[in-house]
Amino acid sequence: MTEEEKLDESKEMSFWDHLEDLRHGLFRVVLALLAAFVVLFFFKDFLFDTLILAPTRPDFFFYKLFGMSTGLQLVNIELSTQFMVHMRVTFMCAFIVCCPYVLFEIWRFIAPALYRHEKRATRRAFIFASFLFYLGIAVGYCIILPLIVNFFDGYKVSEEVVNTISLNSYISTVSSTVLMFGIVFEIPTIVAVLSSIGLLSRETLVGGWKYAVLVIAVLAAVITPADPFSMLIAAIPLTLLYIISIAVCKPAQPEVEEAAERGQ
Repeated sequence: MTEEEKLDESKEMSFWDHLEDLRHGLFRVVLALLAAFVVLFFFKDFLFDTLILAPTRPDFFFYKLFGMSTGLQLVNIELSTQFMVHMRVTFMCAFIVCCPYVLFEIWRFIAPALYRHEKRATRRAFIFASFLFYLGIAVGYCIILPLIVNFFDGYKVSEEVVNTISLNSYISTVSSTVLMFGIVFEIPTIVAVLSSIGLLSRETLVGGWKYAVLVIAVLAAVITPADPFSMLIAAIPLTLLYIISIAVCKPAQPEVEEAAERGQ
């Protein structure tokens, strides 16, 4: 593979060309986020009553499925909080909606620096990244968030202390939990990209399974309440992510084959 093949039918870009391309890409991303934000801002009832506040109600499907019960009552104690929460939730949802386009812009920016075979591999990886991101969002919202709400709503140091949860506290929990799982589910994509450019091999992941188990246990403890059931539920998708990462990672190649593939 020759150096000229690094660019697919295009001339080599200078540093300033890359900087200009980055500026245009950031502008397009901001424009897309702004457009999504403006549209979603007017769907307040749907965003809050149908989506965001659904896990606070006892008829949420997860509670029915596992025989749980909750009736979280939220209060607002600051004058501007409800408006600011509306802004935060709208921006979060706008980012979730625009995620595939953001990933496309990232791929578009790094593509000129890749070999042709690396372009093909990373293109597939970034397409797969959108699916994984939404899958992580779904797991965080449908499974992990209800577990957290149910646990902390029922946890009391004394019966004399009544839980009065603020709206701001609940929204912070929703945002961190949902977005965290969306990001964590990108691990197979990162592994696939690192594998395509020769920085990670399947043998490395298989050999490090003991460390992976420890990391998964720590993550499950951090992102969920510290009860065994919640940790187990959270550990299952994280373990599946590690298995998927092993599957998408390439086996180690001898140096000769790697050099021949890169044309060195």
